[in-house]
Amino acid sequence: MRVRPCQATLAGAIGLNLLLLYCAWRRPGGSAPPCRPPRGVPGITVLLRDFEDFENDLAGTARSFISLAVPVLVAADVPPYPPVPLPAGVSLLLLRPSAERPPPLARPELLIRTRHVALVPDGTRAVPGLLERMRDELEGGAGAVRLVAAPVGSLPLRCLELRLEPREWTIRYGPGPGASGTCQAVEGAAVLLLRTRDLFTLPFPLTRPVPTALFIQAAFRGWRLRVLPVAFPAPRRSPVSPHGRWKAENLGEQRRRRLMEELGIKREVLADGRERWYGCRKETARCFGTVHARTPEYLLAGRWTPPCCLRALRETARHVIGVLEAAGVRYWLEGGSLLGAARLGDIIPWDYDVDLGIYREDVGKCRWLAAAAAGETLEDPEGFLWEKAAEGDFYRVHYSRSNRLHVDLWPFYPRGGVMTKDTWLGHPQDVEFPESFLQPRVPLPFAGLIAMAPNDTRAFLELKFGPGAIEKPEYPNPAVKRL
Repeated sequence: MRVRPCQATLAGAIGLNLLLLYCAWRRPGGSAPPCRPPRGVPGITVLLRDFEDFENDLAGTARSFISLAVPVLVAADVPPYPPVPLPAGVSLLLLRPSAERPPPLARPELLIRTRHVALVPDGTRAVPGLLERMRDELEGGAGAVRLVAAPVGSLPLRCLELRLEPREWTIRYGPGPGASGTCQAVEGAAVLLLRTRDLFTLPFPLTRPVPTALFIQAAFRGWRLRVLPVAFPAPRRSPVSPHGRWKAENLGEQRRRRLMEELGIKREVLADGRERWYGCRKETARCFGTVHARTPEYLLAGRWTPPCCLRALRETARHVIGVLEAAGVRYWLEGGSLLGAARLGDIIPWDYDVDLGIYREDVGKCRWLAAAAAGETLEDPEGFLWEKAAEGDFYRVHYSRSNRLHVDLWPFYPRGGVMTKDTWLGHPQDVEFPESFLQPRVPLPFAGLIAMAPNDTRAFLELKFGPGAIEKPEYPNPAVKRL
């Protein structure tokens, strides 16, 4: 049979596509030759990532390690400026995607072919044989050891344990090492060596600051780290200028905030007890969006209220209660806030607002409430925003004009010995109750202060939520998400 040119072309195209599909989907471990060079070539690639454009020792660091005859890559989002005269043989890897740049140049996992990679901080000098010693320590260690660190300079590294609390958006550092002689993080300048395949299984392999990013992602996976006592030398360098130090500190803070946002961390508790906060603040929006079906988005993600939001809610509650007490407004803890006070003396860890009941006839005693009742939205001297709620006849006090974490104030009034109100939102606990619960009101610890509450807390809560409400915690809408 005679084959026409167009048929031959079509057959060739089909064959090429089948070959490409085979290369892309071939089974691991098969005997067929790989379609791309494997990332299993013995050796170590040196990767320089943590450096500043404006003041660095990048050329000297790269020159020192290229003398060991190992591959050296400089990874940067964009080309350093001022330009750095890199030694011959050192490649510049640009990480930020660009429309005109071919994709492989922004894909470090396609360029590093060696079995191991060493992340080297700026201002480090090579020591013959030390990278190989780190590799041997890694390969000879227990299965949980996935990183090896060696100090840079004369100061020893401090080994730390790292405890993750994803549900609370928190990480805690503590002293180490443990009984195994390994730890999860180090404090101080260090060269970090790990297997290349491990580095690029991480979701953020080269996010800066690289050591912090690696330690947290490794802790999520249960990886351990071993520290070598032998150090890489650091050269004598001119002192960083005050302006350079200021720029470095500001950039470092920005990078750390971006990293924590990517990793879902709102709070760091350092080994010395100090705290770093990365969530919403008074001048920013809150950490979660509009709540639907009484179920905030963080509950659907398996997390609780971000700690920065709980802190802001406590601050707002203390402020509002102080204003109400000073004005003589009769108030009491309502709903989930009373439930939190009964269980914990605090806000429920997954709650997203604070509820207070007030006597409607007392609204005029507080200038901010009176203004809100008249339809005004006012910011008080401490920056809290008072307004009438759009959903009905009640009031809201927001943490700030930008951050809408809030305290809801529900105006009740007595009718035939029963406390009622004009706006009902359909929540199961949104019911009338006897005024006798408020005669008298009693003090109860809540959110760092003593607040007023109904006089029979258990009976009040069981009227609202059902029997055993205090002992049986549950999310606001179990039909959507159960605890």
